[in-house]
Amino acid sequence: MTTDRLPTEGLLIVDGANVVGSRPDGWWRDRAGAAARLRDRLAAAVERGVVPAAVEVVLVVEGKARDIEKSERIRVLSAPGSGDDTVVGVARSAEGPALVVTADRGLRDRVVAAGASVVGPGTLYRWLE
Repeated sequence: MTTDRLPTEGLLIVDGANVVGSRPDGWWRDRAGAAARLRDRLAAAVERGVVPAAVEVVLVVEGKARDIEKSERIRVLSAPGSGDDTVVGVARSAEGPALVVTADRGLRDRVVAAGASVVGPGTLYRWLE
């Protein structure tokens, strides 16, 4: 299921590699830096109240971005293997509504099967602006 509305409760799970990779802004030169910038944008949105307080934001990172610093406002999960598998695991274990941000078609199908909703990176970036 897809939506274009920011959730009011539950989990907002961000596929960090996919979201960062959706914009050709040079992210490939510094994957960890790009993931940290996304983390900071998400944290700023939480701080400004753009993301409701009842929504927990989970940023899943993998590969070279795996070692970015944690955040007080954003739960940063370093995938031990596949970032997609970690995203699905978080969606599956959600106790309430879960919304996943990714453009990966295979991952979209997997998280919908796990009971989550999905939006693309463009929707997330519109929410953050």
